[in-house]
Amino acid sequence: MTQETEQRITVRGVDHYYEWISEGLSPAPHSEACAASHSENSLPKPVMVFIHGWGGSARYWRKTAKELSQNFDCLLYDLRGFGRSKLPQTPVEVTYELEEYALDLAALLDALNIKRVYLHSHSMGASVAAFFIDLFPERVEKAILACNGIFEYDEKAFSAFHKFGKYVVQFRYPWFLKIPLADRLFMARFLHRPIEKDAQRDFLEDFILADYEAALGTIYTSVSQKAVEVMPQKFAQFKVPTLLISGEKDIIIPAAMGRQAAALNENISYVEIPKTAHFPMLEDAPTYLQEVQKFLQDNSL
Repeated sequence: MTQETEQRITVRGVDHYYEWISEGLSPAPHSEACAASHSENSLPKPVMVFIHGWGGSARYWRKTAKELSQNFDCLLYDLRGFGRSKLPQTPVEVTYELEEYALDLAALLDALNIKRVYLHSHSMGASVAAFFIDLFPERVEKAILACNGIFEYDEKAFSAFHKFGKYVVQFRYPWFLKIPLADRLFMARFLHRPIEKDAQRDFLEDFILADYEAALGTIYTSVSQKAVEVMPQKFAQFKVPTLLISGEKDIIIPAAMGRQAAALNENISYVEIPKTAHFPMLEDAPTYLQEVQKFLQDNSL
């Protein structure tokens, strides 16, 4: 039986939401109570941490995590300023640089007494994962990066993107959720195949409720000259077995960018899932899970 537990914890001055999805474990995996309840022959399973992308939350990872929960204790959390990890009214001394989000994850794992993990990440979350792998390679068993890659710097294009992004972040209103088909229109750019209605609504709700400073700050750090210069170095330095998954029809982060990133390092395996766009784990879950399981079970990596 799959167990789901929702909890909160303070990480680097910010109240963070996290949840466990695991099969057959109660109380929450890796908690003190759980550790006390396990015998030497019944240890917790390896931990897989899921990192969501920009404007989202852990919610869209739940179905994937449930499918993997037989072999992993799945830890899902909302990045600082997104989902249910709201920023405090009193400012904290952390920035929205991607490496800061990697340090958030390290602090979360430390607080939960988790030493080593499998990473499962998406979009901006995959960039956070790349920084985490670079900073803490000894803490990562294997990594899965979905819909990420290498950009080329274009000052005018980036400037226009930032200007448009600021406008989009600034003008978000809860009443958008009441407009018929608003969720479908919002997700149209991200999808090639339809996904469930509830998932579409969750995406729109998460986007609307994301904290302004975090949503805008990560636009500037994710799509920047620094990211263009640094990310290829991160990919090239990976010593951890990594699977990079692209959606064939992705127009947010085109598959060509994923192929370029994978070509930088023999430790990176590359898979392109046909007829999917920016959310292959939802658009074609069976194929996505098949590729993930194949990677996880390959002991040669």
